[in-house]
Amino acid sequence: MLVKKILKVVLLLLSGLFVVLQGLSLGIERAILGIAILGLLIWLYVGYTKRISRLFLLFLAIYAFGELISIAVWYKPEVEENEIDYLYFITNGLFILAYIVLIIKTIRQLNLKKVVSELKISIVILLVLDVFCVTLISDTTADLLTLPEYIIEFVYNAVIMILLSFALIDYMYRNNNKSMLFLIGTIFMVFSEIIQLAYYYILNDDSLGYVYSIFLIIAFAFYYIQSQFIVTDPTVAYVDEESIDKVEV
Repeated sequence: MLVKKILKVVLLLLSGLFVVLQGLSLGIERAILGIAILGLLIWLYVGYTKRISRLFLLFLAIYAFGELISIAVWYKPEVEENEIDYLYFITNGLFILAYIVLIIKTIRQLNLKKVVSELKISIVILLVLDVFCVTLISDTTADLLTLPEYIIEFVYNAVIMILLSFALIDYMYRNNNKSMLFLIGTIFMVFSEIIQLAYYYILNDDSLGYVYSIFLIIAFAFYYIQSQFIVTDPTVAYVDEESIDKVEV
């Protein structure tokens, strides 16, 4: 237990330093520290979690590998205008894959037949909103990226919006603490990604580096907290009218 407490304190301190480094635009140092934080988080999760989810562990591992590859970006020679930036696609592809693993994990917890029957209207609304948001967000970088880069960014944005939608569906279906914590973590993750997009492509504002880094840290904190809860059956949000009548009688 002492080691667990020490790990949490170290993670908290390193997370604060991570935000500062990003705010100061120290990209290499921030990336290296990010890998260290994810490594400690994986150690904390594997070493002190009673029921380990292989998919959640895979998510952490792929995300950490993506951060590791991103370090090479700082040392590679400048890519010419007509050349393909392979590291850009590999790094973003790994992050996309990590989020897809989370989506699969969420889907596997759902009774899809029951979810569709109970939440069909909500699902349609979410689908429309996803299409609108992904198109709107992606179009902000349309003039700044090549066609292949725009496609990967579009897929990236689509995946994180799908993750948010499934997190919301999971919460509406399951209505418990685990699903609520996962939803909150996903909301912070999505906002972190959107702000990061604005930071790199749209607005020249160093304060955005602090904001998206803080949101990213909070997202992983909620993801870890929810991982300590087991998956349970849906919680009934209310009792039906027939039950109420019986109580009143």
